[in-house]
Amino acid sequence: MSSRTLPLLFINLGGEMLYILDQRLRAQNIPADKAKKDSTIAGWIEEDRRRVMNDIITTMFNKKFLEELFKPQELYSKKALRTVFDRLAHASIMRLNQASMDKLYDLMTMAFKYQVLLCPRPKDILLVSFNHMDAIKDFVKDTPSILSQVDETYQQLIEMYTPLSNGEFQLIRQTLLIFFQDMHIRVSIFLKDKVQNSNGRFGLPTSGPVPHGTQVPGLIRIFSCTGEEKTRLQFNNGGNYTSAIREGSFEIFGDRVTKLGTNMYSVSRPVETHMSGTSKSSAQHTKVNTAPNPLAKEELNMLARLMGGLEVQKAGSSDTAFRVNLFATDEEEEEALITRPDELSYGIINIQATKDQQVSAELTKIMGEFTDSGHQSPSSSSKGDDLLAMMDDL
Repeated sequence: MSSRTLPLLFINLGGEMLYILDQRLRAQNIPADKAKKDSTIAGWIEEDRRRVMNDIITTMFNKKFLEELFKPQELYSKKALRTVFDRLAHASIMRLNQASMDKLYDLMTMAFKYQVLLCPRPKDILLVSFNHMDAIKDFVKDTPSILSQVDETYQQLIEMYTPLSNGEFQLIRQTLLIFFQDMHIRVSIFLKDKVQNSNGRFGLPTSGPVPHGTQVPGLIRIFSCTGEEKTRLQFNNGGNYTSAIREGSFEIFGDRVTKLGTNMYSVSRPVETHMSGTSKSSAQHTKVNTAPNPLAKEELNMLARLMGGLEVQKAGSSDTAFRVNLFATDEEEEEALITRPDELSYGIINIQATKDQQVSAELTKIMGEFTDSGHQSPSSSSKGDDLLAMMDDL
């Protein structure tokens, strides 16, 4: 497992989240003049969309938050990472119901999983990340203060990842695939493009350009002990491969060449998610793997430090907060929430401050459940107190 995977996972999932929210906000957008004439219209205006995007990106690239994010560390569990994105998605005036948040996270994870699987080389995951960063820069191109935050993160990515060897990138890729291996949510875009099977698994192509720095398979060359070529044998490679194309740019500005990580929602079309036939057994397998363990308390405290950097706006009044629905109708959203299997729900807890007694009690209960066998070290309770104290600052 690579300890350098978390920043790439967060930035790419965050980029996918911004693509989806931007598409949905534009779909629900109404002209500003119409909104002024009829104050009862429940819709968004362009100014609201820009505010939401700016608020989320500002929070996402918060300096204190990124300092914690870029520290070498193991990946968080699926539930812990989902909690971070749940909080990030509500960093502005926008509100999502649980069913819409579930769908948003499903779309994010399946899109990035597909991109990781299709990367010709492990190092190309960095190019995918840069495609997401390029799009994020475009979202805030008219806001210099936020743009500078994004540029600083660009520099951190370049300094941390460009010196890595191919072996280290391979380890990062393996770590990502282990994280995604039990996720088999069917997405309508992938199903229509016939890149995803009905069981939620992706089919990899056997055609197209080979990775940069490699040759089209189909030739075996045999050399003598002196290094002289003696024989050539040809074989059928089973695909329709072409020569490698040029390498993408790993600089702040440049042509990434690959389209992986670009906005697939730029062409308006409905996107649905469905539980696959194998998801239930896969989710049960995941449930077993996420049983309480001795490291869980430490993960929760690390998560608290990470979330401590999130400057999230408090939920506004009903006059200022807008709800976004990722489904076609409210009825579909309600049905999705009811029909989603319990084992596939992340059970997100909205962690706020210790002033919220209900949340504090729930958090304390979870901390107790993380104890391995009922034996607590003298410092265990103080760790919980530290965690709750950190939440006071949010």
